[in-house]
Amino acid sequence: MPTQPAKPVATPAEKPAAPILIQMGIFAAILFVSSLISGLFPPELPVPTPVVGLVILYILLATHALKLYQVEKLGDFLISLIAFLFVPSGIQVAANLDILRTQGLQIFVVMLLATIILLVCVAYTTKLMIWLRQHVFHGDITVDADVDGEGS
Repeated sequence: MPTQPAKPVATPAEKPAAPILIQMGIFAAILFVSSLISGLFPPELPVPTPVVGLVILYILLATHALKLYQVEKLGDFLISLIAFLFVPSGIQVAANLDILRTQGLQIFVVMLLATIILLVCVAYTTKLMIWLRQHVFHGDITVDADVDGEGS
């Protein structure tokens, strides 16, 4: 009996991007839900709505509830605007140069220490996650090429 060749599985690069209005709707829905969630945090621990939105978006993408091609084009566009969005903060820094003159060294030292502490925390957290995956979940730590979860 002749065998039929297997159908090729579409890769994420071959999938058409979602229409831009759909992508905007996805981002708007995530932002709306994150605004509801950020209001639940106590006043002593204010969590900005965009931070909650980023966490929600990450969870949706990591669990494959949302596919990358569904939000990629608008995400790329928003990333291209980042430099423009930082202009107001740059103007604010320029307006307060007297603070930088008097406390610039202290600010620099705090930023340097915070960056080093952050890098050390990320390194140890990653090491802990790898150890947990190896010893608790008995999983392989190699990265799968099948990002979309629909491969063979």
